[in-house]
Amino acid sequence: MMTFPPDNYVLTESAVSGIEVYMPRPPKEMQQEVVEFHCPQCDATTAYSAENGGLTCTHCGHYEAPVQEVVGKAAVEFEFTVETIERAAHGWGIERKELSCNRCASHITLSTDMLTHTCPFCGSNQVVQVKAAQDVLRPRFLVPFKMTEDDCRRITANWLQNSWMLPKDLQQLARTAEFTPIYIPFWTFDAHASAYWRAEVAHTKQKTVWSGGRRTTKTVTEWRWESGNVEQFHDDLLVNGSNQISKVLLRQMRGYDLQELVPYDASYLAGMQAQAYDIGLEEAWELGRDAMRQRTKAACRTQATSQRMRNFSMSLDFSKETWRYILLPLYLATYAYGNERFQVMINGQSGKIAGQRPVDWRKVIGVTAVSMLPAILLGLLSLYLSNNVATADVGVPVGFVAVLALIGALVFIIRAVQTALQMDDA
Repeated sequence: MMTFPPDNYVLTESAVSGIEVYMPRPPKEMQQEVVEFHCPQCDATTAYSAENGGLTCTHCGHYEAPVQEVVGKAAVEFEFTVETIERAAHGWGIERKELSCNRCASHITLSTDMLTHTCPFCGSNQVVQVKAAQDVLRPRFLVPFKMTEDDCRRITANWLQNSWMLPKDLQQLARTAEFTPIYIPFWTFDAHASAYWRAEVAHTKQKTVWSGGRRTTKTVTEWRWESGNVEQFHDDLLVNGSNQISKVLLRQMRGYDLQELVPYDASYLAGMQAQAYDIGLEEAWELGRDAMRQRTKAACRTQATSQRMRNFSMSLDFSKETWRYILLPLYLATYAYGNERFQVMINGQSGKIAGQRPVDWRKVIGVTAVSMLPAILLGLLSLYLSNNVATADVGVPVGFVAVLALIGALVFIIRAVQTALQMDDA
């Protein structure tokens, strides 16, 4: 008896609600042949160079420029259909090995000739090597590295100089830090949002009333129903595809220019580390829709005649939903100071830095204590002048200045402590 649906048929979109339509399963893209990168002059291993944007021999220095076609934001996007997923290529297009960290549970892939046995996320050497999986979706585009390791050390040295709260000997770490270039998985989403909103909006007015024979003015709030429609296109919303990257640091460092996207080619990963996504397309799209929903809600609220409202409701529909799977460049470094480990990450395209820094709390306490001295001295001077008949009139304004100095010192202390506490956020 014939089964339904027949073999090699998949569900597709139907123009009639409630009717299922099946189509022949699309042929998968031909998997690229697994390739290795060797120098044409000496047959040694070549690796991608961020400095000159090509493959460079690690032995004789021979340089081979890549065929680089910048497609930018015109890079192809895909619809959310079964056949699109079925047709997508899988694997890296090059043989790679995978390191699994026993300490932080991260997974990274690297070239088979790389000998590193250290996790770039936590610095642990408790790693297990396995063959990289080839069943993950292959990225279709990436942004190549522009920054070099020397750039990273220079950027980090400047970053460690821009705060008086840091220990003095921290500069030495910037000169010796080991930065790991790694491609991080990202999903990009486009969608058109159509929203209808309704809310009670507050309108205030001044009203004159008589009370006890006297005329007084009071503020009266009237609640009026308002509504509106918002049409908003969300373009290239980025969703991180890795659970191992600190979301706090990523928000501080992000700002990739997707105009520099190029088609994925395995040569860009030669000598580089890369991470496959552990946040899949479905989960990433849920996160992306939540972000789009919040942006659309904010756009709806701006249409109201007042920002004070209640009973807000919004109905929202998405259409023209598309996605891309891309890789973005990142440098990672972990360093130890005292008994703690800290992480630094640098945008491999722009050089923007974010990271954790240890705080010299003795210095912070000393500086904040000194900031109180002017207020204390002025306060004592005010008391002395006020108790002296000849200078009593001067004591009052001096006391006023002392209060202002105290307020300024307290504001400085609060901001300094808040900044210090945020320096090791991850």
